[in-house]
Amino acid sequence: MQVLTEQLAVMSLPQGCGRIFHGRGGRFPGAEHLCLDWFEPVLLLTSFKQLSDAELAPLLQAVTHFWQMQRPTETLNLVYQYRAGGQTHTQLVCGSVPEPHIVTEHGNRFMIHLLRGQNHGLFLDMSAGRAWVQAMAQGKRVLNLFSYTCGFSVAAMMGGAEKVVNIDMAKGALSIGKQNHQLNGIKNGVSFLGHDIFKSWGKLRKAAPFDLIVADPPSNQKGSFVATKDYARLLRKLPELLSEQGELLLCLNAPELDCAFLQQQVVAQAPQLQFIERVANPAVFADIDEEKSLKVLRYRISH
Repeated sequence: MQVLTEQLAVMSLPQGCGRIFHGRGGRFPGAEHLCLDWFEPVLLLTSFKQLSDAELAPLLQAVTHFWQMQRPTETLNLVYQYRAGGQTHTQLVCGSVPEPHIVTEHGNRFMIHLLRGQNHGLFLDMSAGRAWVQAMAQGKRVLNLFSYTCGFSVAAMMGGAEKVVNIDMAKGALSIGKQNHQLNGIKNGVSFLGHDIFKSWGKLRKAAPFDLIVADPPSNQKGSFVATKDYARLLRKLPELLSEQGELLLCLNAPELDCAFLQQQVVAQAPQLQFIERVANPAVFADIDEEKSLKVLRYRISH
């Protein structure tokens, strides 16, 4: 594919991990279904539609050429994944994937699983959000809601947080989260709750108040969280968990819902929260319509 070849000619490998090519942002006509990521030492090519062998071959050739320009003396490790019709197919094209596979981001170490399904252990578009938390966390008590593999928690603790409470109903993700803390030498000050958030307000109230709350829920996961109905439920409860001048990072990764949706929910359900700013996404994730990209909104409570 010519557009991918042309873009890779001016790209370089990020440090540790990161997106290289973001076709999903719609800025490269004809390549909207393609992304290329770097999880050192492995490249991951993802297509959001099934490709024939004839369609895939020039893409693999373009990635191989890119690699030879970047690391001419090193073996190419390449994984290809396509997601289509509710199915996810993953294959190792060449080279190998280390086990365990550990990457660095902002100096922090994370466990990655490229050959298991769609979620690899670290969402790259949230890199700036984790950096923001790390920069703001000194001395803070942090609540990490929908914590997944606890990337925000690692960032907070490495930024000097006093304590972090992680909560997620997926115990397998929390188990990887514990490993991520161990990888970074974090032994104290962190707790992991494998609970449904909506059934655990009592536990969270006992652990409150928090100086910083991060809410990064799935946008449409039946049985867990559906943004169009559950963000309102969440926002009604969060202010009581915040300390005076406490801050809140509200995240939304649903292309069909814009910033205004989330802001209107806050006004209706938690008017004591004051909007501060939208945290910018990494530049490589630029979208022709930024309202379709990841939204990370910063709020502060005003008493």
